[in-house]
Amino acid sequence: MDRLAEMEAFATVVDLGGFTDAAKKLGISKSAVSKHVASLEARLGARLLNRTTRRVSPTEIGLAYYDRARKVLNEAGEADAIVSALQSAPTGLLRVAVVSDFGVMHMAREMASFLRKYPDITANLVLTDRYVELISEGFDVAIRVGDLEDSSLRVRKIAETTMRLVGSRDYFRKFGKPRRIDDLVQHKLLHYTAQANGNVWKLTAPSGEKRQIRATGWLTINDGRALLDAAKAGLGIAYLPSYLCAPALRSGELEEAIEGLPVENCGIHAVYPPGRFMQPKLRAFIDHFVEAFKGKGPDDW
Repeated sequence: MDRLAEMEAFATVVDLGGFTDAAKKLGISKSAVSKHVASLEARLGARLLNRTTRRVSPTEIGLAYYDRARKVLNEAGEADAIVSALQSAPTGLLRVAVVSDFGVMHMAREMASFLRKYPDITANLVLTDRYVELISEGFDVAIRVGDLEDSSLRVRKIAETTMRLVGSRDYFRKFGKPRRIDDLVQHKLLHYTAQANGNVWKLTAPSGEKRQIRATGWLTINDGRALLDAAKAGLGIAYLPSYLCAPALRSGELEEAIEGLPVENCGIHAVYPPGRFMQPKLRAFIDHFVEAFKGKGPDDW
């Protein structure tokens, strides 16, 4: 059997944890995937997978082989992509995962301009606040806001925002404004379910001291736009990115909660799988959105 086909079958089984899902992704039968893996194990003279009725997982030897096999497959994919890029303009399906509120408010409308510019690209824009696994879930790129986890993924900043501690005029009229960070524990706080740090707000005091505030939220919501609406309705104080709350601050619907509190800058990044060669459709996408948001300050949303 073809060695690369064996490697790809094995690596996909490891990525997805089973033969059935691997077969669906590869577009071949489950028995064909099983034959590829069996042939690979026979050729190597080693058992690479632990098989149970519920799940398949790599053995210690299998895990070591997987790391090398995935690198080989990535190299082969890059070689194919180079040939494709030399022969044609950016084309093909582009799968993008993007933070829901940023996607709805700023990415979706700009996708129209991108697709008109590159008519041979088709896009699948998935709005989700879940942390997606790019390679195993088949995404080309994810747009993430805030601190990034250490990983092997490549990163390019496409824009910047700030984090703002805000509340409505009605709320502050009823409950007063906190004068310092420690006063927040006495207020009604609105939290974002999908926030990576949970109910922990990272703030900077006027002195420059870095603070972490953990306080129980009066209301917790899994959507940034709904959290914005709750803050405007006077339900409490929220910690929101300026790409969400800047218009409400300008209109007076929201106010800064603590006067003189330094703002936290927050990057908006495109993250994508590693490799020496970037597929033309991905390069075109990232370049387009870097240019689209060029010149936009952290609070100019």
